[in-house]
Amino acid sequence: MDTWRQIIADDEKSWVLFEHGTCVVLTTPGDDLAAQAVSVLRDSGPVHPGTPAADFGTVPLETTPGWVITSHHPDVLTYVSPEEIAQDGDNTPLAAGLYGRSKRDQDAHSLTVIHVEDNRR
Repeated sequence: MDTWRQIIADDEKSWVLFEHGTCVVLTTPGDDLAAQAVSVLRDSGPVHPGTPAADFGTVPLETTPGWVITSHHPDVLTYVSPEEIAQDGDNTPLAAGLYGRSKRDQDAHSLTVIHVEDNRR
């Protein structure tokens, strides 16, 4: 959670973290944050080759080692640490992006919420 708190430096944004490291930022939070995030990830998380759902971007982090992997949905992000991809010997942004996309797909299928950061005021 500390890594995501550093990544999402806005203490007024609510977000939900899933089992494999995917985070859904809730720009307009509703009553049930977990259910709202599950709905977003169910619809926008699965990877479908040849579609925008397979696209990703890789953003290197300045405050902590690793990358944030973006997706076609602007509020769905996945964190990848250097240790996660170092075991394959390929510590590049492309390797991080592919790994992060895979984590997003896993989370979109399991939909297991592990943390809800409720910053509604």
